[in-house]
Amino acid sequence: MEEQFKIRKNKNGKLQIFDPLRGKYVALTPEENVRQHFISFLTESLGYPRALMQNEVSIALNGLKKRCDTVVYSKSLVPLVIIEYKAPSVQITEKVFNQIARYNFALRVQYLIVSNGSESYCARMDNDFSNWVFLDHIPDYSTIIQQQL
Repeated sequence: MEEQFKIRKNKNGKLQIFDPLRGKYVALTPEENVRQHFISFLTESLGYPRALMQNEVSIALNGLKKRCDTVVYSKSLVPLVIIEYKAPSVQITEKVFNQIARYNFALRVQYLIVSNGSESYCARMDNDFSNWVFLDHIPDYSTIIQQQL
């Protein structure tokens, strides 16, 4: 069953989409559109629990405040996955992946995912956190939990 997205116009006539993870309407930008569809895919197709996902997670990185687009947690609230979204017009390059990899210095998750809606890449950290291994698919939530370090 495909999720129905709640979309409205704000008082200035700009489109907004309801973000169920943040519990509020946010500007419907191309990146936000990718985010909402990707979260729907993760929850509906791969069993990611909405209750264990958070959008716009603040982290401190080298004294600077940064935000992870989405973080997925275990039931004990250990961060497991960082997801970075880009607008469909933004090509996923090594630079984009390096951005999310830097965020991992703060959270030390096992999985990184980057998506622009048409292309998605997932990498898993090896056991000693020294190397990324790119996967040919995005694992379901139960697999991620089973492979927790």
